[in-house]
Amino acid sequence: MVNMTLAIPKELHAVMKTHPEIKWTHVARAALEEKAEFLKKEQDPWRTYAMKRWIEEGEDAEKLIKL
Repeated sequence: MVNMTLAIPKELHAVMKTHPEIKWTHVARAALEEKAEFLKKEQDPWRTYAMKRWIEEGEDAEKLIKL
């Protein structure tokens, strides 16, 4: 695993300090993983095809994605 340093606003840091019971590293990791998964799905060729058909032909993109 690699380390990463983040700069956050002072206001956010103040809120985080009021909740020491929360493992903020885990929150940040989960948010990054969620965004990465979203980006992977956006690059999925089937998803791209479905969205293109939906835009051009009015096809139900959700139905096409589930194939």
